[in-house]
Amino acid sequence: MSEPRPTGEGIAWGFEQKSVVLAIEAILPMKALPPDVKLSAKYRQILTSMRAVGPVEPPMVTPDPSHPGVYFLVDGLLRIEALKDLGHTTVECLVATDDEAFTYNKRVNRLSAPQEHRMIARAIERGVSEERLAEALGINVSAIQRRARLMDGISEEASELLKETPCPLTVFDTLRKMSPLRQIEAAQLMVGHNNFGRAFVMAMLAATPEAQLVQGKRKSKTTTSAVTREQVMRLEQELASLQMQTQGFEETYGLDNLHLTVAKAYLAKLLANVRVVRWLAANKPEYLSEFQSIAELASLPTETSAAAG
Repeated sequence: MSEPRPTGEGIAWGFEQKSVVLAIEAILPMKALPPDVKLSAKYRQILTSMRAVGPVEPPMVTPDPSHPGVYFLVDGLLRIEALKDLGHTTVECLVATDDEAFTYNKRVNRLSAPQEHRMIARAIERGVSEERLAEALGINVSAIQRRARLMDGISEEASELLKETPCPLTVFDTLRKMSPLRQIEAAQLMVGHNNFGRAFVMAMLAATPEAQLVQGKRKSKTTTSAVTREQVMRLEQELASLQMQTQGFEETYGLDNLHLTVAKAYLAKLLANVRVVRWLAANKPEYLSEFQSIAELASLPTETSAAAG
């Protein structure tokens, strides 16, 4: 296998500068395909996109040093399966210069809803029809239109705060009911708590004063009932129970997090060995899948403090 080429600054390339066209049969996957993956919406979307516009992002492979002409698949398993189902026999690939088996998915940032909005809006501005986009992405035209209008009514500051976050579409529907200043406060709270779920933003909407709601979205007095004493008592009981559970978690969280940190680092090192990964793929594919899931954890909330403790 060729050595990584240094750049002018002494930094090695992560892959060969020229792509190669390979026979799909010569590409060996590094992990087993889940049995029900072809029933998932994600796979159907990839299959539809491949059928409409072909491969957009080439799969990543690395040569097998023991068998010339054979390549290990580093990234792009679903794309390869979709090409097989569509009857393709060859595919254009990028060749990784690093032969580690640890998947490149760790280094890939999937599109968030704001990023998807910008991609779709830019495509529409360049003349791509909504119908063609819907066909390529495997969704209906109304879903394309909703994503294209995602930031309508969202303040520029809140949009900037959330542009790289995994917020679902429904979060922006809720934010749109708030005034611009309240949107910024809500976005800051979501980022600060690393919580981008709909339930969290709905709770912030419920706690928003009437004056900070968009005109026409304010709470109707006829639809809101007074909070009874029984409801307050029940809420207090639930909060007391939650505090007790939290204290129990706090007592073991540091040690558990330390164990997970050590296990994650060990598995990442283990999966960097091609021979180990090859043996697991052939003999214990279910173990390999679980090991990769642990090793690919993006971060641990208190990884540093847990390790220090």
